[in-house]
Amino acid sequence: MKKVLIVVPTYNESESIRTLINRIDKVRSNISDRYQIDLLVVDDNSPDKTADIVESLNLAWVKILKKAKKSGLGPAYLSGFKWGLAAGYEKLMEMDADLSHQPEQIPDLLHASQSADLVIGTRWMPGGKVENWPVHRQLISRAGTTYASIMLRMRYKDLTSGFRVLDAKFLNSLNFNEISTKGYGFQIEMALLAYKKNFKIAQVPITFVERAQGRSKMTLDIVFEAWKMVTIWGLTNRR
Repeated sequence: MKKVLIVVPTYNESESIRTLINRIDKVRSNISDRYQIDLLVVDDNSPDKTADIVESLNLAWVKILKKAKKSGLGPAYLSGFKWGLAAGYEKLMEMDADLSHQPEQIPDLLHASQSADLVIGTRWMPGGKVENWPVHRQLISRAGTTYASIMLRMRYKDLTSGFRVLDAKFLNSLNFNEISTKGYGFQIEMALLAYKKNFKIAQVPITFVERAQGRSKMTLDIVFEAWKMVTIWGLTNRR
């Protein structure tokens, strides 16, 4: 039975976190014969007391890692990965807290992870789709992943996706101190590292649903960081 840790970074996700945990619990019960699934919430000191809500549920399979301040998506995931690797988990899954990623599709990604070191839940491939997402967000996402795939010469359809499964062997091969990105560029950087190290990457179609509650964390600074780093990596590789 594979030990799986779902890592969910949170910052002011009090409106969705209970629902997310309840939906994950139903999924983990359905596949408990194949996977031991636990959840680690990495909270960036949310002012809305997201961490307190998680603790109040008092669920043995739900862990909480509290950070002193808001440090960004990349550092939150790296903290979660370190925790999970130290605890002996074989597969680590990334997932958003805002219900944009559907817990019911967790089995699809885990199934693909049996023969891949990095599984990317993909919106922009046959079978994938987005629901209730503004056109400008779709354009940003499509343009960003297309630019990254061209610059980095990686033929993947959704390099910025944050619904993923990463094998412990891949994560253990990395020096976390050398990972520089903090926003959504982190997802591109992780895929690039897997690609350069010749780990197997798979794509699985997912349905992405725009959040119904709370506020998006996307900012122009995050977009610029991803564009800048992809450009640097691409030009460096070409030289």
